[in-house]
Amino acid sequence: MSTMSSARNGTWRNWGGNVSARPAREVAPASVEELAAEVRRAAEDGLKVKAVGTGHSFTSIAATDGVLIRPRLLTGIRGVDREAMTVTVEAGTPLKRLNAALAREGLSLTNMGDIMEQTVSGATSTGTHGTGRESASIAAQIRGLELVTADGSVLTCSEKENPEVFAAARIGLGALGVVTAITFAVEPLFLLTAREEPMPFDRVIAEFDQLWAENEHFEFYWFPHTGNTNTKRNNRSAGPERPVGRLAGWFEDEFLSNGVFEVAQWVGRAAPAAVPAIARVSSKALSARTYTDIPYQVFTSPRRVRFVEMEYAVPRAALADTLRELRTMVDRSRLRVSFPVEVRTAPADDITLSTASGRDSAYIAVHMFRGTPYQAYFTAAERILTAHEGRPHWGKVHTRDAAYFSGVYPRFAEFTALRDRLDPERLFQNDYLRRVLGA
Repeated sequence: MSTMSSARNGTWRNWGGNVSARPAREVAPASVEELAAEVRRAAEDGLKVKAVGTGHSFTSIAATDGVLIRPRLLTGIRGVDREAMTVTVEAGTPLKRLNAALAREGLSLTNMGDIMEQTVSGATSTGTHGTGRESASIAAQIRGLELVTADGSVLTCSEKENPEVFAAARIGLGALGVVTAITFAVEPLFLLTAREEPMPFDRVIAEFDQLWAENEHFEFYWFPHTGNTNTKRNNRSAGPERPVGRLAGWFEDEFLSNGVFEVAQWVGRAAPAAVPAIARVSSKALSARTYTDIPYQVFTSPRRVRFVEMEYAVPRAALADTLRELRTMVDRSRLRVSFPVEVRTAPADDITLSTASGRDSAYIAVHMFRGTPYQAYFTAAERILTAHEGRPHWGKVHTRDAAYFSGVYPRFAEFTALRDRLDPERLFQNDYLRRVLGA
């Protein structure tokens, strides 16, 4: 199976393998007009509508028993505006195609997440983000959106045009309509120097504020059952370009981070008692390295080991306490956690349901190897994360509902009121949206 979500015997499955659905029909419109017609037809037939990208969400946000829209024919760049420094792309364009096309034009997004398999609309609709001191999520780089709404009309929005829709639809959860095109802010292609090095957990926590302040993009991975982390600092560089050598890159990124790591995961799944020992070895496998390259070669990396993930955004000031509590919980439990915990940051933004809406945030992501029981670990972690007013990533496993979200999102009612206006009949509803947004 490729990194795409799959459909066999009419059953759709997500990348993580933890969500499946059987849509009544699947369509792949070749134009915005065709997509709008499919939306109107679904409404006439009394069927719900969901668009699905590459299925990289671990929630059932894209699942439907109605009409499943696949935007695979809605791909490519509509235009580059060098005066405004924007690029407009079709919704089904994979991020990796956008990144490569922009690089050929001497352009780049300012920040990005750590994988680039997703479609631009799937990534932004769920709030996909990287790490950054000043630069925020992919959705925060949106300057304009085109949306097919429930009545089949095409709505364009920006800060000037339909600004209240723009405020919400950049991370719209698929609840306001089907995104058909996105206009992103871009900038001239630049170089990043990445510095990766191991660091003790206690030191990272003690020096976190300083590490965050001194680096444009700081993140780290903590290996449960150990006191070890692997840190990554990405900063803009005047060059020269010094990419990772082909052999070294294959060894670190393919052999260690994917190949050997996957074998270790299988061993840990078969013999959970071996996990702490494996973690100690894994946490020391990656050595320090420094390299300089264009942004997408530094920000993103291949992820071939399949997993299930939960991620919460907590106020950045609460990061140290939250992580210490997470570590204590793991140490005192019988849990055997074979996947590192990923920690990133984002500045406050102005998107209605962004996990960083109105507050500087730190992200804590917990993972388990696909096929390993994850409920006990995720439940215990979620208890800690919600105690710090955490906001779960919309595309990752969580158990929160509308009542919880109305407490942690000051503008929650603004979003649901807009949804009432744009989709009064709930054409884009599914079980997930019913839970997180209310009926």
